Amino acid sequence: MSRPPADRARRYGARGVLVLGALLTIMAFSLIGACFINDRTITESRGHAVAEVLDTSLTRTVVRFNTEEGRVYIPPNGVLYPMDLQDGQLVRVEYDTRNPDLVRVTGRTAVLSLLPVLSALAVSWAVLLPVYWLLRRPRR
Repeated sequence: MSRPPADRARRYGARGVLVLGALLTIMAFSLIGACFINDRTITESRGHAVAEVLDTSLTRTVVRFNTEEGRVYIPPNGVLYPMDLQDGQLVRVEYDTRNPDLVRVTGRTAVLSLLPVLSALAVSWAVLLPVYWLLRRPRR
């Protein structure tokens, strides 16, 4: 006997939920890995500067600093780990001398990315697992 189309759709839906969860997990760990790679890159060729915070928004925090060669630089992607920065604030930064686009606040590392990323991942699974359970539950 073949399964009714509704059961088949629920089964595929449940698999889709697990695939979505796996993709989100892979993305989260990739993001954490990228943060550690950025930190290592900055550490390998580190420059130091004092930066002025020009703008803080939800998506990025823009800073302006002078490189060791005296060039004024504004990284287009903003600064890494920008928590608690405010417009006009002066802050010490470390940057990759080979690529000044890569800049972070001095003393902050990729460890700061663990809490928000893993929290978002936990919330995602807290939503996905009940949906999976509902889809896998036998119909009455």
